[in-house]
Amino acid sequence: MSFSFKQMWTICEKEFKSYFSSPIAYIIIAGFLFILGWMFFFNLDHVSQITHQYSATGARVASITDGIVKPIYGSMNVIFLFIIPFITMRLFAEEKKMQTMQLLLSSPVSMGEILFGKFFAALLFILTMLLFTLVYPIILLMFSNPDLGPIFTHYLGIVLMVCCYLSIGIFFSAISENQIAAGGMTFSAIFFFWLIDLASQSSGPILQVILEYLSLNRHFNKFSLGIINTSDVIFYLSFISLGLFFTHRALDSSRWRE
Repeated sequence: MSFSFKQMWTICEKEFKSYFSSPIAYIIIAGFLFILGWMFFFNLDHVSQITHQYSATGARVASITDGIVKPIYGSMNVIFLFIIPFITMRLFAEEKKMQTMQLLLSSPVSMGEILFGKFFAALLFILTMLLFTLVYPIILLMFSNPDLGPIFTHYLGIVLMVCCYLSIGIFFSAISENQIAAGGMTFSAIFFFWLIDLASQSSGPILQVILEYLSLNRHFNKFSLGIINTSDVIFYLSFISLGLFFTHRALDSSRWRE
């Protein structure tokens, strides 16, 4: 069966709209923006006070990038660590719970269209959340002269890392019939890959290199410095592709069993 972008977009649009059919989506977005908004204005006020106190003495103070951009955008990855399981746990687990999975798999759409439709629907929901955060660099541009490079690379790194989170979440949703179980396994797996480099400190030289390479957070470090490293981009894209591949295999196996 050939892949149709029109069919994929139809599924994506349907799934995206379904997020807003319950108050959960609005609660997630509101909570996300509240936390980031509080952090942004707290850091903005702190940097402003420090700058005012030390400008007269000529002492070096934290730049906008170090004092505001890095803390805010770095915190987004931590927040998404908790949010992504709620977004992905329903993608396939809900279909199984409602007993519509067999109907979906037997419909005249390919497995790839279903998979990518649901994946991009979740990604579109995340991008909608990130769209609201553009107000922060706009405020910084109005009152200061921030370096736009690190802001752009932060957004790029966040999107790539979030896609990794989603590829993990959609896999566990595909293999589970319980949304809570899917969410719990997703959180555990994301947390594992986020902190796996900590185990490298007490590992041998070869294992240390492997664990550090598998760390999602370590590959984000250069993005936070305003650097786009090709190897980091390739790692994230490979991680996403692998997650989607395993999900496709899980769905294919489910189709034959049912």
